[in-house]
Amino acid sequence: MHGDSLELEEKPSPSLPSPRNGQVLGLVGTNGIGKSTALQILAGKVKPNLGKFLDAPEWSEVLKYFRGSELQNFFTKLLEDNYKASIKPQYVDSIPKLVTGKLSDIVLKRDQMKNSEKLKADLELTHLMERNISELSGGELQRMAIMIVAMQNVAIYMFDEPSSYLDVKQRLSAAKVIRGVLHNDNYVICVEHDLSILDYLSDFVCCLYGEPSVYGVVTMPFTVREGINIFLAGFVPTENLRFREIELTFRISDNLDEIALDQTAQYKYPNMTKKLGTFHLDIKAGKFSNSQIIVMLGENGTGKTTFIKMLAGQDPEKKDEVPELHVSYKPQMIAPKFEGSVLDLLQTRLKMAYLDPQFQTDVYKPLHIDAIKDNEVQKLSGGELQRVALTLALGKAADVYLIDEPSAYLDSEQRIVAAKLIKRFILNAKKTAFIVEHDFIMATYLADVVIVYEGTPGQKCLANSPQQLVDGMNKFLALMGITFRRDPTNFRPRINKLDSVKDKEQKLSGNLFSLEE
Repeated sequence: MHGDSLELEEKPSPSLPSPRNGQVLGLVGTNGIGKSTALQILAGKVKPNLGKFLDAPEWSEVLKYFRGSELQNFFTKLLEDNYKASIKPQYVDSIPKLVTGKLSDIVLKRDQMKNSEKLKADLELTHLMERNISELSGGELQRMAIMIVAMQNVAIYMFDEPSSYLDVKQRLSAAKVIRGVLHNDNYVICVEHDLSILDYLSDFVCCLYGEPSVYGVVTMPFTVREGINIFLAGFVPTENLRFREIELTFRISDNLDEIALDQTAQYKYPNMTKKLGTFHLDIKAGKFSNSQIIVMLGENGTGKTTFIKMLAGQDPEKKDEVPELHVSYKPQMIAPKFEGSVLDLLQTRLKMAYLDPQFQTDVYKPLHIDAIKDNEVQKLSGGELQRVALTLALGKAADVYLIDEPSAYLDSEQRIVAAKLIKRFILNAKKTAFIVEHDFIMATYLADVVIVYEGTPGQKCLANSPQQLVDGMNKFLALMGITFRRDPTNFRPRINKLDSVKDKEQKLSGNLFSLEE
C-alpha cells in the first residue's frame, strides 16, 4: 500500500481498518485475507506485530508506528481507557458447542444494557426464549448472537458476517439493530458479504484485498458508495493499484422487455396446495421456459424449499401434478458423506462430463475447483463445499436446475462469480433454473422472472405465479417496506435509507425497484 512519493514511503498507510467514533465501519473483501484477524487486533485480543515475527514489538512501538493516524487514538483508548470489545463470531453454528442452557437464562446473565426486550422483538426471538441453545437453527443462532453482542455495555461492537442464514427481512432487522447500538462515544465494525446490507448499515468502508491465506492489504477508509465500487472495480484510485483483473458489474436481464411468459412458456404447473403439520402452502399455477431463471423471493419458512422439492419430484403426493422433468437439485444444507477427494467425487458423480470443454470454461474454472480438487471432501470449508455442490448440480444433465441459496458461505467476490456463471450456463445450455436467494444483489442479477412469497412464515403462505422482474420486485419490496435504486457506475442495487428523500419519492410513485440512479 505504499505510494510513489518519498513521503508516503516513510509514512505507510495504516495496514489495519481505521474505526471512527460514532460511526459504523464496514469491511469488504474475499475470504482468507484477514478480516476476522483485523477484528481480533482491533478488539485488543491480538497485538499487531508490525511484520516482526521473531521479536514482537511493545505497545509503545505499535502506537509510534500508527502516530498521526486515527488508529493511534483508537489504540491509545484501547490501552489507557481499558476499552472492552464484544465480537459476534463468524461461525454461529459452533455456538452450541461453547454455550449450553436456555436462551432466556443466557439473556438474563448478559443483559447489561437492559435492552433485551426491545432486541427480542426486533430480532423475532421472543417465542424462542424457552428453547435450549442446542435446539436453535442457524438463523436463530445468528439472531441470538447479534442480540447478545448488542446487549453488552462495551466501547467496541463487532459483527462478523451477521447476515448468514438470514432472509432479506431478517437481514434488514439485523442491520437496524447494529446501527441501533451506535452512539457518539463508541465504535461499531461490521464484516459483511451481502453488499446491499453492507451499504445499508455502514457509514464508511475499508476494502481488503490480497492473496487468500498468504497476505491481506487494507485500503484507507472511503465513503460507502466509493468503497464498495472500488471493491467491485478491483482498482484503488488513491494508490493507482489494480488488485483484480476484471471489473464486476450488474446489469439486469438485457431481454427484460422481450419476456412474455404466456408466449414462451414450455412447461406448466397447476395450482397446488401442501400441508406440513400446521403449515399450509398455496401455490398459484405458473409457466416457465428454457433459457430462463426464476428467482424465488420470500422470508424463511414461507415454503420455498418445499416448492422446490415438489418440482424436483421428491414429494410423492405431488409427483403426478408437476411436469415430468429431469431435475438437478442443489439443497440448502450441504452435509457431505463422501469419503475421498473432490476429484474422486466429481469422477464418481459426473463420470467424464466434468471434462467437457464447455463445462470446464463455464463452471469448473470460474469456481476454481482445480485449487481444491485434491482436498478431502469431509474437510472442506463451507465456501469450498458450496462451490463443489454448484459444480455437481450444474454438471448433471437436466431440464431444470433447482438451486437453493447458492450464495451461502461464499464471499462477496465468489457470489458475483457464481451468479455470472449460473446465468451463463443456463443461457448457453438453454435450460431453466429455479433459484432461492436472499442476497438481493445476486437475486436481481440472476432473475429473469420472480416468484414472490407472502403470508405468515411457518403458518399460511402463498407462492404467487411467476412475474416479470420489475413487477415482482415492486411487490416483494412493498412487503419488506424498502426501496432500491441503482448505482450509475456498476448498476448494483442500493437500498435507500429509510425515510430518505429518495425512499419517500419512490414509495409515493410506487416504483420501489428503480432502474435509474
